[in-house]
Order: sequence, then structure tokens, then C-alpha cells
Amino acid sequence: MPDPGGTAPVYTRINQRNMTRAQKRRFVDALLALKRSGRYDEFVRMHGAYYVTDAEERPRAAHMAPSFFPWHRRYLLEFERALQSVDPGVSVPYWDWTVDDSPSSSLWADDFMGGTGRGLDRQVTTGPFAYRNGGWRIDSRITDGKFLTRDLGRPRNPVTLPTREDVAEALAEPVYDTAPWDSRVTRGFRNAVEGWNPGGEARWRNHNRVHRWVGGLMMGSTSPNDPVFWLHHAFVDLLWVRWQAAHPEAGYLPAQPLPATDPGYGKVFSLDDPMPPWDVRPSELLDHTRHYRYA
Repeated sequence: MPDPGGTAPVYTRINQRNMTRAQKRRFVDALLALKRSGRYDEFVRMHGAYYVTDAEERPRAAHMAPSFFPWHRRYLLEFERALQSVDPGVSVPYWDWTVDDSPSSSLWADDFMGGTGRGLDRQVTTGPFAYRNGGWRIDSRITDGKFLTRDLGRPRNPVTLPTREDVAEALAEPVYDTAPWDSRVTRGFRNAVEGWNPGGEARWRNHNRVHRWVGGLMMGSTSPNDPVFWLHHAFVDLLWVRWQAAHPEAGYLPAQPLPATDPGYGKVFSLDDPMPPWDVRPSELLDHTRHYRYA
């Protein structure tokens, strides 16, 4: 896998619940510095640009497609390198939402991600990313509003976070993905984690359900406006690592380019199809170990 930031030592991504106060402060400070520089919003805009749905007649690299995992792995690596240009000792922690599954979890403390939004407009008013603290102005979204919003757990119409059983079910899937390679897939690890499923509220599983549980800006294509996005996707990446370890003989699919007669032709990225915007192939992103490990 090409190194997006040059040769660098292998570092460790840790569970956010095990971070010291100093580690949290350094991570938050790096986020705020990246935001002040304007580079943070470039990542937000990139995610918005590559959020392509099944209904669109163009390539789907980031979502509703097999490349969901490798695309986000490279995306997080690029972001992590940007953070490390501010503070070389920082890496993206992960949020295990099967364990830290309530608005009272330390993740949402005032010295880290801050809490839920207030009732009137869902504006986050606590923590370092509160608009009133001056360091987190939202400039990369479609609708009006310059402040971070959340609605943790959606109290007026409650939704719960995925459970260990939900994750175990996804990890038990024996194949990576299947045709038609989109949000309608009913088998395979990729969509079991990404979480598209027909049928009301039950359609939101795992990854998608977490976005809905957080609410606010995490609900849209520019969800990285909420910095918890990175912790969420680091855990999603860890789930891919665990699935690979559990199924060493099951590789990325589709392995070969789709034929021109396939409805996914020109939209779905096979193992060696270069993914935008980096022109990196999924096959180059199957092994994370030359860059980072998980604790």
C-alpha cells in the first residue's frame, strides 16, 4: 500500500476509553489545529463528494459498495497523516460502541468529544467543539447553521447502539461481499457492517446505526464535521481487521472487474481497480500492519 505520508514508523491506535488525559488533550489540540488551518474542512468536503448512492449513475467508491472498507482505510490514513503533521505522537483512537454505548460514556466528556446537543436546535454547547468556544465553526455542509449538532440516542424516538451480538453476526459472515454489490446485498461482511437493510428503522445496522444514534451532523454526507466520525470509523476499520483474521481464506470481492453486462459496471471497484481520489487499488489496502496496529 503506498504510504500517503512518506516512510513512517508503525504506530498504535488505541481504544479511546484507555486514553490518558494528556493523550486526549493532544488529540483534541491536533484536531483544533487542523481545523484552524482549513485542512480539516478539506476532508469533510472530500467525504461529501464521494458519498454516492445506488440511484446515481456514477462510480461508488466510499459507500454502498465493496470498496467501503478500503476507501475509508485510505481516507483515515490521509487524515491521520495530517494530524501527525501537527503532532507526530497523535493517532486516531477507536470507539467501541458495543461497550461505550450511552451518552454518559467518558467519550462524551467535556475534555474530549463534548456531549449531546441542546433540545431547541441540537447545538452542542459543551466540550472543545462547541461553537461558543470559538474553535469549531461548521463551514462544510449543505444546510444553514455554523455549529456542531448531535442528538445522542435520539431520546424522543430512541435508537440503541449496535451490540456485541450484532458485531459477532457480521464477523461470522463467510464472504466479503456479493452481487449486486450495493445497499441491497443481504449476505456478506461488507454490508453486514456498513448496515443497509430494507424495512423501516430495522434497516439501520452497525455502522449506519451508529451515525443515526449520534444524530445531528453525523446523519449526512458531511458527517466528518463531527470529530467522533474518525473514532467511529477507526472501530469499523478494526472490525475489518478482525474479520480478515477470522476468515483468512476469504478475500476482497469482486476480485475481477465486472463485465459490461453487469448493472454495477463502471460503478463498483474490483480488487485492482484504482479508487478516486488517490488512484489506489483495494488490493493495496488489504494489509494495515505496515502503518498501524490496534491495541
